[in-house]
Amino acid sequence: MAGPRVIPITPASALPLRELKRRGPKGRRPTEQPLAEVRQLLGDASRQPDLLIEHLHKLQDHFGHLSAAHLSALAQEMRLAQAEVYEVASFYHHFDIVKEGEEAPQALTVRVCEGLSCELAGAQQLLQKLPAILGREVRVLAAPCIGRCEQAPAAVVGQNPIPCATTQKVAEAVKDGAIRHEPEGYIGLSQYRAAGGYQLLEQCLSGRRDVESVLKTMEDTGLRGLGGAGFPTGRKWRIVRNEPGPRLMAVNIDEGEPGTFKDRVFLERDPHRFLEGMLIAAWAVGIEAIYIYLRDEYHGCRAMLQQELARLAAQPPSKGLPRIELRRGAGAYICGEESAMIESIEGKRGMPRLRPPYVAQVGLFGRPTLEHNFETLFWVRELLERGAQWFSSQGANGRKGLRSFSVSGRVRNPGVKIAPAGLTIQELIDEHCGGMAEGHKFYAYLPGGASGGILPASMNDIPLDFDTLQPYGCFIGSAAVMVLSDKDSATAAARNLMHFFREESCGQCTPCRNGTAKALALIQQPKWDVPLLGELSQVMRDASICGLGQAAPNPVDCVIKYFPQELG
Repeated sequence: MAGPRVIPITPASALPLRELKRRGPKGRRPTEQPLAEVRQLLGDASRQPDLLIEHLHKLQDHFGHLSAAHLSALAQEMRLAQAEVYEVASFYHHFDIVKEGEEAPQALTVRVCEGLSCELAGAQQLLQKLPAILGREVRVLAAPCIGRCEQAPAAVVGQNPIPCATTQKVAEAVKDGAIRHEPEGYIGLSQYRAAGGYQLLEQCLSGRRDVESVLKTMEDTGLRGLGGAGFPTGRKWRIVRNEPGPRLMAVNIDEGEPGTFKDRVFLERDPHRFLEGMLIAAWAVGIEAIYIYLRDEYHGCRAMLQQELARLAAQPPSKGLPRIELRRGAGAYICGEESAMIESIEGKRGMPRLRPPYVAQVGLFGRPTLEHNFETLFWVRELLERGAQWFSSQGANGRKGLRSFSVSGRVRNPGVKIAPAGLTIQELIDEHCGGMAEGHKFYAYLPGGASGGILPASMNDIPLDFDTLQPYGCFIGSAAVMVLSDKDSATAAARNLMHFFREESCGQCTPCRNGTAKALALIQQPKWDVPLLGELSQVMRDASICGLGQAAPNPVDCVIKYFPQELG
């Protein structure tokens, strides 16, 4: 019987150069010019994989799009597979990939927000009129919520926001360039320090305050995470501190929930109050490095934050502060979910992780990670200075603490309203927003942004706080309150929100990917198939990986439950 066939293997060193090249990575080989352009743009910046999105932004900002040749060159320069670079670039809305043979997009893009508050204020009319006014040299796109709901309808010319946009305002900005003004009352580093800023941090770093007393105060305040999940802040600090080092911190300023803009408003005016709270949290937990994830729509905030971080680095309140890195989002609502944000910081697609393990145990780069929303950290200094009793003594209708409500829609004075936790929607409208807008009668409200559900005006006595809205199929989330009037309909609002969820689903799990699309198709019909929508809602809630798919049915379920008159 013949023995097994032996196939000789030629050592790589003995192969001709042509054969060695064939053993390299498959795919497009970059030509010299794109490779040289990529190298020049990146300069001496690190080529580590987690900087992929940052480097994609450099290419997009410089060339106005991402060509196949530049993506290929970037893949080679970063020692990544071309498929990996392409899948990341194609995941995010703000990257324009131009394939071979395709024309590059126009040099200037105008984005008009089509979020619910902007739709109420006439965004669709803007979208219809602007292309003819601006001409073919300008690209006009509908954009998901850009975090300027109090300035509805809002648009962005290039990277410059246009509040309360009109066709004339947008046309003038396109012609002359939008001028960004520093917000009124802005507090820079020198003013912040003159008012006692960073003294609390210095007390912590010098040992005049000990970690245990700070942790105890944060626990006693009862402050809960203000990004939407509501996990107790002091408990989170203690949990992560008890994990083995090195520990990292990830700060979420993605703020993509339609109706939410509080983080932007605070950041535009008082950035160092947030930075001091962040550094105190890092000290208390024993954090080695901090990553701040800021949504791409907040271009002005990014420039300001870069400036203030540079000033702080030049004049630090103490030695030994943790390393701080500012990372830039690229247009993906899902990255507001903590594990999706961490994936994005690592230079990947923003896909939520299955849990356990939890982020506090295995988070950024596999390390225990303290993840926080911007506003939670914004409150830290005031809570530690005034004490737990001061904060817990605030509140209304039996609730404790203060909340920052982002109020938009049909009210006279929209904006960020700091008010007692637990006040009702009627109290919020009447006492903090100047009542309803002229000619509008209160009809309905969304207590927690796009995913928080819709309630009728007749249910205007429910305390707005954590855990008070769940019995009604709603939740407060990040306290994004949108007010509808008798000139609006809950069904139209539900269609707007489900369109948003369909576009923003990351596509990782079938219940969310297919469920949002199917739900939108069903509610676009003149007559809703209520039994089928109920079954679909249950599947999405039970089987979706993250909160997007689990909460997306809320507006539809609320319309069926509380607005049957609109369904005929």
